[in-house]
Parts: sequence; structure tokens; C-alpha cells
Amino acid sequence: MPYTFSPSSLSLLRDCPRCFWMHFNKGIKRPAGAFPSLPSGMDRILKAHFDSFMEKGLLPPELQSLKGEVTLFDDIELLKTWRNNLKGIQWKDKEGNLFRGAVDNLLVRGEKLIVLDYKTRGYPVKDDTTEHYRDQLNIYNLLLRKNGYTTEDYAYLLFFHPDKVNERGEVLFHRDLIKMPVSVKNAEDLFKKALDVLESKIPKASEECEYCKWVKSLQ
Repeated sequence: MPYTFSPSSLSLLRDCPRCFWMHFNKGIKRPAGAFPSLPSGMDRILKAHFDSFMEKGLLPPELQSLKGEVTLFDDIELLKTWRNNLKGIQWKDKEGNLFRGAVDNLLVRGEKLIVLDYKTRGYPVKDDTTEHYRDQLNIYNLLLRKNGYTTEDYAYLLFFHPDKVNERGEVLFHRDLIKMPVSVKNAEDLFKKALDVLESKIPKASEECEYCKWVKSLQ
């Protein structure tokens, strides 16, 4: 049976192979908690903000440090598809397994594309924060290359976190633009690992998986 993978579903594999196997092979999903609305709201207005500069052929203030190096990807209709969580950038392997991911934005440097992803946090970026998004960036680059595009060997994460409230009661955000190396090979290896896990017997739970610990406590 063909599977459909996304960066978020493959993050479950990293978190706990057993939960990943149960999710895809038995349809047993982890309990869903409340989803914070601030990141999705920020994501929406940031896309509109960046698109307004793209239409003028300019870079927004958040990318001024890259002035002269890059431009914003300007095929807005294609970008709408690639941003759609139900469509995104897609690729199928020979067995019909589908790999897809929805990007936030893209930059152009010469003939190459560069992935740009927005992140909203409650606190400043820590030393290990960017590692949580490495697989995601690798996957986006793999998908672009599978669709015939050339990408740089790096991507950008643009972080926002609340800084202060000014005298008018407006919340001001601090931003950090961080350059991240990407590896298409690591994305391919993760895709293969996912298939290997799903086509094998149910694996052991991760020692850190609180969901599996809870299930075990009920037995």
C-alpha cells in the first residue's frame, strides 16, 4: 500500500518509530492537543507581507542583509500551490509512495532556489533550536530537485519572537535570520528509513515517548 509522507509525519518517525508505525499501518494516532493559533496567524500575515514586496521587485526589511544576493520567487500562482498544505511540492517514487511538503517562501539566486521558512516562538533562539527544522529543510530541497529545480546547498530560517510592547500597546517582535546547510541525501535516507520501518514488524517504542509509556501503564 502506498504511503503519503510530509515533513511533520516524518518528524514522528524521529520522535518514536512505534507511534509512526501505528499511525500509518493501524490508523492509531496520538491524541491531538490544542494547536496554538499564533504561529499560523503569523505565517499568514508574513506571506502577505513578503508578497507585497515581491510584487514591487523589492526585498522586505527582514532580508535587507541579503540585498544584492537574492530576489523573492515571483511565480505567485505556483507558489500558492506549493504553499497549500493539501498539495504542496510533490514527488512519487516508483511504488507510488507520495512525498509532499508546503513551503513558506522561496528566494532566487541566479538559477538556483533557496528555501525560506518562517518560525514564530515565544522565546529567543537557542543553540539547538535550528536542529528541530533540519529535516524539514532537507525535505523541501529534495522535493524541489525531484521536480527539476536546482537549489542551493543551504536554506534560511526566519525566526520571530515577542520582544516588547511599545507605548501604543503594539507588540514588537525580534527577528533572527539563520542560514542552514541542507542535505538532500539525508532527506532521501529518511524517506527510505520510513519505508523500511513501515514494511517491517512493529518496532520498539522510543525510550522518551510519553505516549507509549502511558499506554504501557494501562496494561
